[in-house]
Amino acid sequence: MGDAILLERDGSLAWLTLNRPEKLNAINPAMLQELDAALAELKGDDGVRVVALRGAGRAFSSGFDLSPRPASSPQPAPESDIVHDFDRFSGTVKFFEQIWDYPKPVIAAVHGYCLAGATQLCLSCDITVVADDAQIGFPSIPVGGGFISPMWMLYVGPKRAKQMSFVAGSKISGTTAADWGWANYSVPAADLIEDVTELARRIAKTPPGILRMKKYSINRAAEIQGFRTIPGLGAETDALLHASGEVKEMQGWIRTDGVREAIRRFEEGG
Repeated sequence: MGDAILLERDGSLAWLTLNRPEKLNAINPAMLQELDAALAELKGDDGVRVVALRGAGRAFSSGFDLSPRPASSPQPAPESDIVHDFDRFSGTVKFFEQIWDYPKPVIAAVHGYCLAGATQLCLSCDITVVADDAQIGFPSIPVGGGFISPMWMLYVGPKRAKQMSFVAGSKISGTTAADWGWANYSVPAADLIEDVTELARRIAKTPPGILRMKKYSINRAAEIQGFRTIPGLGAETDALLHASGEVKEMQGWIRTDGVREAIRRFEEGG
């Protein structure tokens, strides 16, 4: 395991920390690979009954890392087409499904910023606890076509999902996220880790076989309502929109000027 994910065992609880604080824990392929490896390791550890995710530094995660790869990168980004994009986003959906299907309860402990794709990561967890002052929201530049919105719709309803999706950079506080049903509940930021630790301790008192079947039964009910299908629809619409001239133009801004400058140009109307 590398440095992008830190694994710490605390009795029956294992903490997985997103560890790119200088990038606000932006999710890149290396982080996903390390998270996958950590989850696989913990799956076979009978001493761990609950897994919790958190972010290092001042944010949970700012979402997927949109920074262009440097020209010196040994693996330059391939030229995208619709099929390539669909495969890429479908792979991300399958990663989220891995957490959804994980045989142990997974809790997300959210502080600071939790944006864009990071919100999907949280929605795939079994329980999400947020700091009151957390900022939870959508990308600041609309370079996608609805990959995130469908998963939000499952938790907050279509009108609120549209409200967030239609305005680039929309954010809600942790308390609002709990009121809307995006999160289970919110607590003062200073109490977040202690609260999640205590919650995990209480969960761990239930035998693991019973926990696994409780999770399975609730997941099955959610899947009848569309949870297994709806995230894949986002992968399709995102891949389609990435072929549009508008998105290609904004992606060009990111490649030539960087993410911050691209966001500024978008906010100023291009």
